[in-house]
Amino acid sequence: MKIKQAGEYQYIDEGTGKTIVLLHGLFGALSNWDAVVKKLSMEYRVLIPMLPIYDMPIRKAGLEGLTNFVEGFVKELSLKNMNLIGNSLGGHIALIYTLRNSEKVKSLILTGSSGLFEDSMGGSFPKRGNYDYVKEKVQYTFYDPKTATDELIQEVFETTKSTPKCLRIVAIAKSAQRNNMATEITKIKCPTLLVWGLNDTITPPITAHEFNRLIENSELHFIDKCCHAPMMERPEKFNKIAESFIAKHG
Repeated sequence: MKIKQAGEYQYIDEGTGKTIVLLHGLFGALSNWDAVVKKLSMEYRVLIPMLPIYDMPIRKAGLEGLTNFVEGFVKELSLKNMNLIGNSLGGHIALIYTLRNSEKVKSLILTGSSGLFEDSMGGSFPKRGNYDYVKEKVQYTFYDPKTATDELIQEVFETTKSTPKCLRIVAIAKSAQRNNMATEITKIKCPTLLVWGLNDTITPPITAHEFNRLIENSELHFIDKCCHAPMMERPEKFNKIAESFIAKHG
């Protein structure tokens, strides 16, 4: 995937057709979405903005700053009628964005989204320079620890070696934990798909049921033997569910 640049925004832009925008999580990388981009870009235009999680000014490191960034990205590329997909923290940002800009969102897909409850590894200061700690936390994200490749663990480890990056991670994680959206998401009216790992330990299945209860126009699908990142751990099933939903509503 080739990274493009428009103004201050770096992003992936693959395929043509109706627009899908993917928002990654706190420790998310573009590689998290490889299988999704490869499949969905065959029929759609798929964009992934690179969220400035590790680079934004510390005073802006939080959900407000990240949502403002997404709003700027959408404006820069003149996007409309988007199908918005968010994983983990990306789902939380997608919820806030949709509430603020409902006219731009055709459909919403959440997978392992924060916003109601999460058991986050970012809640305390990541142990800088402790590879075993990072490996354990990354593996905790998956039903099968082998899904956490050496490359992925090393990528997160390198991030946590930087004190400024760790400070931003903690600030953003705490911002997410403070921002419970139970009273707000009842206002979301666009078709919403919830794709959840049945074995999610970070945003457990009960969280998905609560999202489904609170968002009126929503449907919920569980994927077995899957934890917090279905698009990585069970990409074929995730893509099949997402494609069917977008074809119907997007």
